[in-house]
Amino acid sequence: MDIKGVREALHRNPFTPFTICLADGKTEIVPHPDFVAIAGERRIVVVRQDETWAVIEPLLIVSLEYEAEAASKGNGAPG
Repeated sequence: MDIKGVREALHRNPFTPFTICLADGKTEIVPHPDFVAIAGERRIVVVRQDETWAVIEPLLIVSLEYEAEAASKGNGAPG
């Protein structure tokens, strides 16, 4: 995924919390746009979690999952 997709997610109106899904299976939750900084030309995404920071290479982002999508996947009705 390119950095454009992350920027679009950060600027949704109204903002919807989302999860950044990485190629190694790790995830980073973004509860608010203020928790992400995008470094201009280096194109590195920095996500704040509690009191820590994760530096993410945008090429390792495989998808973005929005809160409503995650809830619908986890709350399927029994068949």
